[in-house]
Amino acid sequence: MLDVHRLRLLRELDRRGTLAAVAAALNYSPSAVSQQLSLLEAEAGVVLLEKLGRGVTLTAPARVLVGHADAVLAQLERAEADLAALHDDVTGTLRVASFQSVLFALVPAALTLLARQHPALRVELSQQEPEPAFSRLAAHDVDLVLGEEYPGYPQRRGGDTDDEDLLLDELRLALPRTGPWSQARRLADVADAPWVVEPRDTEPGLWSLAECRRAGFEPDARISSPDVLLHVHLVETGHAVALLPDLAWAGRRPQLRLIDLPGHPARRLFTRVRRGAAGRPAVQAFRRTLREAALSAAGGPRP
Repeated sequence: MLDVHRLRLLRELDRRGTLAAVAAALNYSPSAVSQQLSLLEAEAGVVLLEKLGRGVTLTAPARVLVGHADAVLAQLERAEADLAALHDDVTGTLRVASFQSVLFALVPAALTLLARQHPALRVELSQQEPEPAFSRLAAHDVDLVLGEEYPGYPQRRGGDTDDEDLLLDELRLALPRTGPWSQARRLADVADAPWVVEPRDTEPGLWSLAECRRAGFEPDARISSPDVLLHVHLVETGHAVALLPDLAWAGRRPQLRLIDLPGHPARRLFTRVRRGAAGRPAVQAFRRTLREAALSAAGGPRP
């Protein structure tokens, strides 16, 4: 009989790449991880690891076993979710990874609702961009990820995850209220303006660049940052123009002008969990309160 705990160690080695990384993630010593994997080799009756330089690599039989480990661990997670659903109270710890604008605009209201409805539930939050957060979800480092999908840049979807749409967040041209660019009416009118943009190796950055190119110009990107609140501040103070999502206002009235874009493009916001955890009461409670917060934010003020 194959030991489930050792199967998990093998899967973690496949995802994290080194014995040291597995040990650090699971609070073991590298030698303890190595010893457990040696026992798994004896149970399986096949060679699972080969030396590669100073490290190890998985053999073909090991990769077959990793596929089965994924299925076994997902089924166990579903069993845990079913058992948790039998209790009246929502308890335990839910680890959430979110990018900045949602963490700032929606999560506080969701936490307020959760504290009122399920005071025994502990929520741990970390700020993370979606792509690395999805990797952490697959590695069981977090339980739920808030993701985004920009027009023309669909997210990869796997059969082992469960996505739930949250809202469509419209994207608009943001202008200072005073100064040379304040009276622009369309994107082409700010072709010569200084821009604050998302990094070009990200989907928001690629989308913004494509929008400007469709309008016939290359943006003069003076500032590059993933910090949406910095974008807002730079536009408000007259130092740049930007393409920003509505959630950047977080219910307040910023001191800037907004111009609608052709076709009213919007980013899709969603939550993603491992499929086996979708029925977990803590996941369902957080998703529900997040939807309530999103509905409230959608009716908030616009400048």
